[in-house]
Amino acid sequence: MAEQRIRKVVIAGGGTAGWLAAAALSRQLDQLLDITLVESEEIGTIGVGEATIPTMRAFHTILGLDEREFMRATQATFKLGISFENWARDGDRYIHSFGDIGKSTWMGDFHHFWLAAKADGDTSEIGDYCLELQAAKAERFALPSEGQINYAYHLDAGLYARFLRTRSEANGLKRIEGRIANVDRDGETGFIRALVLESGERVEGDLFIDCTGFRGLLIEGTYAAGYEDWSHWLPTNSALAVQTAATGPAHPYTRAIAHDAGWRWRIPLQHRVGNGLVYASEHLSDDEAHARLLAAIDGAPLIEPRLIRFRTGRRRQVWMGNCVALSLASGFVEPLESTSIHLIMTGITRLMQTFPFGGIAPALVRRYNDQAQAELERVRDFIILHYHLNERPEPFWAARRDMPIPDTLVERIALFTEGAQAYQGGDDLFRVASWVQVMLGQRLTPRDHHRLGSIMGGPQLAGVLTNIRSTIADAVAGMPTHQQFLDRYLAAPITASHGMHHRVERHDDASGKR
Repeated sequence: MAEQRIRKVVIAGGGTAGWLAAAALSRQLDQLLDITLVESEEIGTIGVGEATIPTMRAFHTILGLDEREFMRATQATFKLGISFENWARDGDRYIHSFGDIGKSTWMGDFHHFWLAAKADGDTSEIGDYCLELQAAKAERFALPSEGQINYAYHLDAGLYARFLRTRSEANGLKRIEGRIANVDRDGETGFIRALVLESGERVEGDLFIDCTGFRGLLIEGTYAAGYEDWSHWLPTNSALAVQTAATGPAHPYTRAIAHDAGWRWRIPLQHRVGNGLVYASEHLSDDEAHARLLAAIDGAPLIEPRLIRFRTGRRRQVWMGNCVALSLASGFVEPLESTSIHLIMTGITRLMQTFPFGGIAPALVRRYNDQAQAELERVRDFIILHYHLNERPEPFWAARRDMPIPDTLVERIALFTEGAQAYQGGDDLFRVASWVQVMLGQRLTPRDHHRLGSIMGGPQLAGVLTNIRSTIADAVAGMPTHQQFLDRYLAAPITASHGMHHRVERHDDASGKR
């Protein structure tokens, strides 16, 4: 163990990652730590993380945020899931929602009951048994007092970072404006001693958090952590992003629409819509992508489309010496399932839970790196699943269908194909309902299923399923439209009872894991 006690924390870089780390540390550990954030207004941030998943709500309780205040400040809307369009075939659509499906038992998950009923001629869809999915389809939303709906947000990432900065500085965090010119390291331990700014100012610290984006100024530029490239599985390497004026009510879901060389997103906020086109440059030129994006958008563009280059993969280590990397500095999996902000939050949470106040122990560093690697690899597998299970004819999609995939994903697909078995492991962000919705949505039909539905008997099973569908349909019919609820909710005054604390029962992970 390094004998140096950890008191001074320096966050290199702002943006969503830097200010989330600043907000959490200054809120929870301000009495124990001296926290400084260094950023330059001249350096832009990558603003593709405008869609989120439900664990953000739990993390916001750690930050002590009021939901209405946060949503007003970031122009946020509610999100119940993602609408995947044209993914398995042109014309297909399914929703990966944040909700549970039906009612499961200790012996098996609900989809086995549904598959048994389908074998007897039932014509219902799996999504008919999910409240969040049906509410999304109907463009409705409500917050029952019992908290029986699982949701996330669409938000303006730039406004979110500004909101977090205001709160962090109010908690006493020190911000220094400036560009980092050099990194001063201890010749004996290799630990970083200080960031040296272009102005000549030295910012000394005991622990450094790298939030410098893809360049990884500390974790790669200083420590040479190395990068494990995943582009052979996920070859999209470019995105064009543009903001447009809103032309109608905000949908309570993100749209992910496949095209012949990737996909495009549509994220509705209160004041505008975020649009983007993700593509593999081997299959689509920048000029073609630019023209395609502008042809597909609704509403007038508010900015010129911005080009973003990326390479999917991970740093081989995200904690080296006295440096911990977050967000793009630690790795990147494209934003298809809106996991970017969640991964920042879990990295911060792990750091706070195991903070090395007495010094940095090698065992702790290994454990942190192992957890970060396992978490990102499971997210990677879930993203690959969307691409691999397809029936599209284009070269880009045919290559994704035919490519070798990670053994961990091979096993998952085989288990579902052979017996409709899906699981959530200890390192998995996405729960059983998520895997089931996507595998079925991508046209993977199980050859068999558990026979637990046969124990109940056909008529009784049909009655139970009918009752579940009716209960959900009635609940959705009683909801206002998403836009109506949003307008009313954000117009109401903020009170203590309207904070985040009473609605965190259902989202221990980013997709609703419990």
